[in-house]
Amino acid sequence: TAMLPRGRPRALGAAALLLLLLLIGFFLFRGDLDCESCEREASGGGGDPGSLPRSLTPRVLPDERPRSDAGWGYTALGQVSPTMGPYRRGEEEAAADLVSPPQLLQVAIVCAGHNSSRDVITLVKSMLFYRKNPLHLHLVTDAVARNILETLFHTWMVPAVQISFYNADELKPQVSWIPNKHYSGLYGLMKLVLPSALPPDLARVIVLDTDVTFASNIAELWALFAHFSDKQVIGLVENQSDWYLGNLWRNHRPWPALGRGFNTGVILLRLDRLRQAGWEQMWKLTATRELLTLPATSLADQDIFNAIIKEHPWLVQPLPCVWNVQLSDHTLAERCYSEASDLKVIHWNSPKKLRVKNKHVESFRNLYLTFLEYDGNLLRRELFGCPRPPPPGAEHLQRALAQLDEEDACFEFRRQQLTVHRVHITFLPHKPPPPQPHDVTLVAQLSMDRVQMLEALCRHWPGPMSLALYLTDAEAQQFLRFVETSVVLSARQDVAYHVVYREGPLYPINQLRNVALAQALTPYVFLSDIDFLPAYSLYDYLRASIKQLELGSGRKAALVVPAFETLHYRFSFPSSKAELLALLDAGSLHTFRYHEWPRGHAPTDYARWREAQAPYHVQWAADYEPYVVVPRDCPRYDPRFAGFGWNKVAHVVELDAQEYELLVLPEAFVIHLPHAPSLDISRFRSSPTYRDCLQALKDEFHQDLSRRYGAAALKYLTALQQPRGPT
Repeated sequence: TAMLPRGRPRALGAAALLLLLLLIGFFLFRGDLDCESCEREASGGGGDPGSLPRSLTPRVLPDERPRSDAGWGYTALGQVSPTMGPYRRGEEEAAADLVSPPQLLQVAIVCAGHNSSRDVITLVKSMLFYRKNPLHLHLVTDAVARNILETLFHTWMVPAVQISFYNADELKPQVSWIPNKHYSGLYGLMKLVLPSALPPDLARVIVLDTDVTFASNIAELWALFAHFSDKQVIGLVENQSDWYLGNLWRNHRPWPALGRGFNTGVILLRLDRLRQAGWEQMWKLTATRELLTLPATSLADQDIFNAIIKEHPWLVQPLPCVWNVQLSDHTLAERCYSEASDLKVIHWNSPKKLRVKNKHVESFRNLYLTFLEYDGNLLRRELFGCPRPPPPGAEHLQRALAQLDEEDACFEFRRQQLTVHRVHITFLPHKPPPPQPHDVTLVAQLSMDRVQMLEALCRHWPGPMSLALYLTDAEAQQFLRFVETSVVLSARQDVAYHVVYREGPLYPINQLRNVALAQALTPYVFLSDIDFLPAYSLYDYLRASIKQLELGSGRKAALVVPAFETLHYRFSFPSSKAELLALLDAGSLHTFRYHEWPRGHAPTDYARWREAQAPYHVQWAADYEPYVVVPRDCPRYDPRFAGFGWNKVAHVVELDAQEYELLVLPEAFVIHLPHAPSLDISRFRSSPTYRDCLQALKDEFHQDLSRRYGAAALKYLTALQQPRGPT
């Protein structure tokens, strides 16, 4: 075979390289032309004059109209054809995204009640998991949901998330005239009034039902605004059932709709255009006309949206089906997800929710459960390249954390003091007790390993309770199922459960107590622990004692409830003081911690209590830690004490410093039940470092007392310096 000259391969290589460079230049130049075209549209030279800026995030697309080779292809049910790719992106667009800050995306959600508040958190978790943009959540809520969600988002401290609340009760008169058979009630109609309820300068918003779950970046959904024509104002996915086709059963008369109609679980709204078009008059006239022949809406706002679209079909921009995969009982969604490779939003639009009948429901349920039980603390991550102010208090916390020395033996105690725990108050439905001047709420805290004690506590205490639970996100769902399946617990609507989500190695006992205490709604609180059972008569006795002692007249008193313990897992609970004394004499009961730490309850003077017929005064003494009934506005617990040791002692010191009388009640008692020792008490007993750190916290506590109470705090310091045994 003839040999080629040596220089020829090099020449061929150079020519190939030159051709490659020319091709790259051609495509880059073509991309520039494309971008110039879309910029002309955005600036008013054609298309939508209100288009968004071209650079959003790496997943937000430029404001270009779809071409035949790059747009969405629609098949049955408006689904995206799997052969049609997403919008094209050029390298220069990605480069611009790296320079331009991500755009703020606007999202509106209607949320009312305890259960809906839990649902919206799962939705928000799924959004936060995939998002690359800052979000502004517009939440239309009732008073219950606002109270829950304000606390939750304030303590969640997620970067680049703004929250605005709107009072649903103020919007009710605008929709209350519409009869609605849907289980969502009046709240299911409130999406109709969003154009007038949201700020007038807000031009675009994504509207979501609380029962949707994201499986993709919400910025991709926002990018679909770029596909609206000049006249389109609403983006919707086609309804994935035959509901609006009628004839599902005899006398089935749905509201008018275009074909199968559209589902309103996910909506893109051009608010500016809706306002200009007279949206409020439009939907009210349509609803009034249809209600002349139809008795009520069956699917809430969705019926009215569809009636309007039937009359004005040019208003709607159909969205790819993957943005609202509807899992109702008779869904046709399989036509969508059997062909699409990438589902975006799952919608549990059946009253049965996760129990809906669908042969693929297990896969969708697993996606939902992933976010339901996902650790929300992990979603506090920063958005890089997003110059948004941090959540309130975050900068101060970051500076304080930066000053901690990780080599300090007490580092975990110091860090625990600076930890802000996510708090979900009234995690389950709760009915506040009717106001009564002498009513008492039992306040306590617990973790998952003490949940089994709740049923016995409910049997012993018939009054209101405020309980803080220290749980992971997954444990919170286990707890929910435990309550729902318990005949005793599910029957109690006056028990408020507040979930404080786990973070850090120490049990934040006093932070938990403060959460439960802050949510008590009665004038007085009984500060107890979850492993104590009160006397059956204690609730009524405490209310009578408060009235008899006239504590409501401004008298500052802490009523001491004597504490006892049994070492038997099974024993007959005494129904009276006389029965308790008999068990005490028989050795079946003991005064609480008599063998381990008598100083903690010795000032109660159990010998005097045996004979007492009336309340009696006792004096504060070092390490005294009784269980007390106090006014709801009493001093809060010192949150620096986490884990085991001195958490109640410090609180009783504070009560004494503020001149609360200590009055022991002669007929009151609680009994401690045996259980395995906690991890923190085991660490206290086995670790000298743990005990040294606790001593350091005590010293700091006394220094703070001296600053606040001056010379009056000297007695506490003197008592602390006296020799004593273990704490």
